[in-house]
Amino acid sequence: MRRIAIALTVSLVAAACSSSSTSDTSETSFPTTTVVSTTTEVTSSIAPTSSTTTTSTTTAPADTPPLLADHRIEDVEIGDQTMRLAIADSPELRATGLMGVTDLGDLDGMLFYWRHDAAGGFWMKNTLIPLDIVWFDIDGRPVGRASMIPCESDPCPSYSPGDDIIYRYAIEANPGDLDWVTNDTVLIYED
Repeated sequence: MRRIAIALTVSLVAAACSSSSTSDTSETSFPTTTVVSTTTEVTSSIAPTSSTTTTSTTTAPADTPPLLADHRIEDVEIGDQTMRLAIADSPELRATGLMGVTDLGDLDGMLFYWRHDAAGGFWMKNTLIPLDIVWFDIDGRPVGRASMIPCESDPCPSYSPGDDIIYRYAIEANPGDLDWVTNDTVLIYED
């Protein structure tokens, strides 16, 4: 008799989020994304003989844009402030960035992170919202900033911290949300 393995993956997203209307905002409830994988071993075409279920749970902010659902969301220290950021730390995530996102929701922005020195510019092709960007060096010190506007057709301008400027991090956020960053501000992020 042939054994046929049937794998079924179901993703369930809890859409409810409870929040309090009191002034105590020290605890925030976030919806939970639960991934359930079920593998059923079939010894005939009629009845399954065994079944296993594994569950893993991740937590995401209540109002995370759907296009950023596969990003890690972390609280990152920048100077004396903490920002809730989607993390873009792979070539694929950095290349996509905030393309297609219409609203950052509960996020403060996106942190682009390289495990090596980086140089060059960012562009706003297929990015639907204006963004401010600040680049940081390996020590977490700002090395440049720009205000970027959406670009709908080629050629799109490139925004960079300057010629031959090396950076390790960049943060994109809504216009004005990074105005408080000064030359003395230090970004602290551990991979």
